[in-house]
Amino acid sequence: MRRITRTIRLTCAVTVAGALFAGCGLSGDTKDGRGAVAGMDMQGAAERADAMLYATVGEIKPEIEWVHYTTTTGSCDVTRYWTVMTVISEQRRGNFLGVVERFWKASGYRIKMVNPSKDMPEIIATSPDGFGIMVSFGYKGQASFEVTSPCVGESKVAPPTKVATGRTYEGRPPAPNVRSDFWSAETPVQGPAPSP
Repeated sequence: MRRITRTIRLTCAVTVAGALFAGCGLSGDTKDGRGAVAGMDMQGAAERADAMLYATVGEIKPEIEWVHYTTTTGSCDVTRYWTVMTVISEQRRGNFLGVVERFWKASGYRIKMVNPSKDMPEIIATSPDGFGIMVSFGYKGQASFEVTSPCVGESKVAPPTKVATGRTYEGRPPAPNVRSDFWSAETPVQGPAPSP
């Protein structure tokens, strides 16, 4: 019964995330009459997604190691994926998510969903210019980020230009394998809890 409940919860979370990240379905004041973000193509959207990630991970102290994973494109949107290689212990995940959520709120992002799951917590938000952004924990506690653009003009998309802080892997990155004295510690942080 417990397994069924967890499966239903996970299915609901994935469904909500999919609906929020349907890039062409996002609405915002920056769109032109055709529903596309005025003056932006897929390459510009990919660069904007990269900037959102770099700003987010720049706020995480102590620093974490992350790698570029992949880029996907739809009929009028682009999604960038990054994987965190630093081991974030179960006891420190709340702190990690708290840092990210506070930065997103301070940046004017609207928090759309917070999933407080013990096994696979996640936060989904939308930037003022209509980009969906998500941080989530998955298999073996691996944290990952995803940014999806609203509908933009079609173009080719180049790989990110900024070098990741972690090593390069062929294909899908492995489970987190970089230890951190702070993020990997299996004790709770002493002091005030992160904001909900």
